Amino acid sequence: MKTKHYLELDDVKQIAAAAEAEALKNQWAVSIAITDDAGHLLWFQRLNGAPAISSHIAPAKAHTAAVGRRETKGYEDVINNGRTAFLTAPLVKGMLEGGVPIVKDGEVIGAVGVSGVKSNEDAQIAKAGIAALGL
Repeated sequence: MKTKHYLELDDVKQIAAAAEAEALKNQWAVSIAITDDAGHLLWFQRLNGAPAISSHIAPAKAHTAAVGRRETKGYEDVINNGRTAFLTAPLVKGMLEGGVPIVKDGEVIGAVGVSGVKSNEDAQIAKAGIAALGL
């Protein structure tokens, strides 16, 4: 049998605090979602001034990054490069940059999704959160 790593509440709080700090440092009003490896929501927060729609997009980005086992930017690139049929993939939402998987020892253990500013800035916030774990 294989040993499986998973996120504990303290890990999730650490990610959330670092992501929030990155957003506040840049004065970006965003929503931040953190999921487990199956895309189930573990944490959600919407910073003051974040667009209402970001509360739907951030969890979708995190879910897609977790179950897809890669950054959501990859899906956005596939679609932007002409493979628009990918938009019909079942249960795949949040195919915009800003969803980043959390990887430990080569295995995805969760993901962070951020929405509210430019997609590359969303990804910057997500990566800052993940970096707090020191993986």
